[in-house]
Formats: sequence, C-alpha cells, structure tokens
Amino acid sequence: MNERELKLQNGKVSSLLLEFSIPAIIGMLVNAIYNIVDRMFIGNAPGLGSLGIAGITITFPVTLILMALSLMCGVGGSTRFSISLGQQNNKAASKYLGNSFILTVSFGALFMIFGNIFMEPILKFLGSSQTVLPYAKEYLSIILFGAIFQCVSMVGNNFSRAQGNPKNAMISQLIGAGFNIVFDYILIFKFDMGMAGAAWATIGGQFLSMIWQLAFLFGKRTIIRITLATMKPDFTYIKSIITTGAPAFLLQIANSMLSFVLNSSLGSYGGDIAITTVGIVTSVQTLILMPITGITQGQLPIVSYSFGAKRMDRGKEAVKLSIIAASAYTIVSFIVIQLFPGAIVSAFNNEVEVVELGKNALRIWFMVLPVVGAQMCCAQYFQAVGQVKKASFLNLTRQVIILIPLIIILSNMFGLYGIFLSIPIADAISFCITVLFAFRKEMKQLQQVVTEEKEKENEAEDLVIE
Repeated sequence: MNERELKLQNGKVSSLLLEFSIPAIIGMLVNAIYNIVDRMFIGNAPGLGSLGIAGITITFPVTLILMALSLMCGVGGSTRFSISLGQQNNKAASKYLGNSFILTVSFGALFMIFGNIFMEPILKFLGSSQTVLPYAKEYLSIILFGAIFQCVSMVGNNFSRAQGNPKNAMISQLIGAGFNIVFDYILIFKFDMGMAGAAWATIGGQFLSMIWQLAFLFGKRTIIRITLATMKPDFTYIKSIITTGAPAFLLQIANSMLSFVLNSSLGSYGGDIAITTVGIVTSVQTLILMPITGITQGQLPIVSYSFGAKRMDRGKEAVKLSIIAASAYTIVSFIVIQLFPGAIVSAFNNEVEVVELGKNALRIWFMVLPVVGAQMCCAQYFQAVGQVKKASFLNLTRQVIILIPLIIILSNMFGLYGIFLSIPIADAISFCITVLFAFRKEMKQLQQVVTEEKEKENEAEDLVIE
C-alpha cells in the first residue's frame, strides 16, 4: 500500500475532504468559465450581444450530451477504480483506467462526426430561430472538433482525484480556462472573429488540458498508469463503467432535455430575449453549482475507498462534512443573488430588456437555493457506494421527473413567469425526496452497520487481551 492509499485509509477525514475538495472546487469553477466567459465576451461584443448569447444557449444541450458521455466514463471508471484500490485489487483498477480512456475517446470521435453531419437539423429541433441559427452554427461547428479534447481531459480529471492527486486536475483545468479567457479577448475583440473566436478559444483550452492529462495518465506520477494492455477493450469492465457512471450520464442528459424544454417554452412565451435572459441565468447557476460539484467530487473518492475498505464510518463523516460546507456556501450565494441581481445580469449584457427580465428571473429561480447543496451531496453518496439505481432516480428527480412537467404545466398557466417558478418548486420537492426520505433512511442503516463493526472490533480486542 503506497503513501496515497495509506492517507485514504487512515488520514483525518476533514483534512482529506479539504485536500480533495478545494482543488476540485477551483477546478469546477474554472470549468464553469468555459461557458460563462464565452457568454460574457459575446454578450458585450459589438455585433453579437443578445443574439450571440442566444446562439450559445441554443447549442448548450448539445455540449451537455458530450459532457454526459465524458462524465459517464470518468465518474463510472474512477468510482470503480477507487473501490478496487480500497480492496487492494490494483489489476482491476488498472483495467478500469485503461477501458475508461479508450471508451471516452471512442465517444468523442463519434460525437464529432455525427454532430457535424446533423448540425442544422439538431439546432432547429432545439428551438433555434432563423435569426439565431447562423450564430449557433458558427459556434457549434468549431466546438464539435474539440469533442475528444473535452472527453479525455474530463476523464483525466476524475482519475487524477481518484489517484489521490486532485491538484493535477485543478492545474489541468486552470491551464485550459486561462487560455480560454485570454484568447476569448484576443480573438473576439482584437481580431473581430465573433462566435468563431469564442469557439476556437474554448477548444484551444480543452486541447491544452487534454495534453496535460495525457502526460499524467501515461507518465510516472500516477499510482497506476495507462498502458496498451490496460486499454484493450474488456466488455466486463466497460459494462461496469457504464453502469456505475449511468447516474452522472443521466443527470447531464436530463440537463440537456431540460435545456431543450426550456428553450422551446421560452421561445413560445418570451422569444429570443427570454432565451438570452435564461442563458445568463443558467450561466449564473453553473457558476454557483460547480463549487458544490467540487465538494461532492472531493467526497467521492473518500466514500468509495471507505466503502471498498469496509470503513463506512469514515464515509459517513465525509458526507456529513460535505453537507455542512455545501449548505453554508449556498446560503451565502442566495443572499448575494437576492441583493444584487441587476449587477449580476449586467456583467453579461447591458440591454435594458434583458437586465429587467433577468433581475426578476434570478430572484425567483434561486428562491430555494439554500437546500440545493445538501441535496446534491446526499445524491452523490449513492453514486459513490455504487447504488446506481437509487443514484439515478435521485439525480433525475429534479431535472426530469419533477421539473420538466412543472415547466410545461406552469408555463401554460402563468406564461413566462410560470417557467421561472417551476425551478424553486422542483428544488424543494427534490430536497424532500433525497434528504428527508432516501438519505436519512440510508444513514440509519449505515449507523447500524458501523455499530456492529465496532462491536466486532471490540470483541476481537477483548479476545486478544484474554
């Protein structure tokens, strides 16, 4: 057992959570910049403005599907990898790493090919108007060529954290985002490349992140590295990766479906201005939720390793601390949004109609934000211990089972503001289902298991003394 595994086995849980979560939070915030920076530069660029933001908003469901495939490979593979390490089964861990890599490269290549072939029909299906379509096509046609870059870098980030090296994932994301920010400004404002400039800046950053992760995954800094032998496809491992990663995949697919329903409803009840406004609101939502995702990603390897090593008292403590941290963060975020909605919207676009609608939308959208962090941490627990069906259901509860029907029903009753109201209602219901029912029941059962394990340990110690 090497030093990193010993730390996962015996290190102080609060220290481990900080060590894993802080780089993940920084990395996820940086990851959010890929979407947010493009919208901020485009929204303030001459000749683009609200139509440019609408163009990116229309393409968002497509990029979410690509992210879903990447997360399925990264989260599914790294979860099984961590459990295998906890079981001291390095051979299985190496197979999960290699098969996750080859799987994500295959998905990225297929996505790039078919996305380009069917681009225009897809964008029209997603609700693009004839006015917005040229902006969306110009952006997406370039983004699709970076599909493999994004897939490899995201999988690498997950395995960096699983191997006890969260800083490597953070550096990878910082490199990519740094490039994206600098070149967004250069290509959009200095070279007047418009939507194409934003897209080239994005995939350029993703390419650099991929190179960094490839150097790590094939290098000597890892616990286990990728080799040609570990990349040989093995259906047993691929099936396990896909099954375990299904909740993360379904959550992102649900986000994509949600974006489609949102864009269609917004187009019907508010037109391009409403689509632009919600594009800004969802950017703010991404910025808020990414640090919570960082906290849950910090807890995941600790919980997964503890589960594999049969030390769930440590896993339980990690989840408890994650909930406290996430809840504190969401409460502060809620206060900031309610106090300064106009300033937040204006950072993206200064058009009067967008700012006025955006202020109201932000306040309503995030009414129940303080409980969202706890819900996400509790749902991620089930992912970490391999309870795939339960994790999938809890992840889908808010985005599909509750929210999409609410959007359809409330928009018919109250128009545009019915769409805004559906989000906090869905958040409240999802919190009750996840935390008050599923997670609380699970913790009671887990406490019983932990108590029994301690009793066995005490009995064994007594026998030794005798």
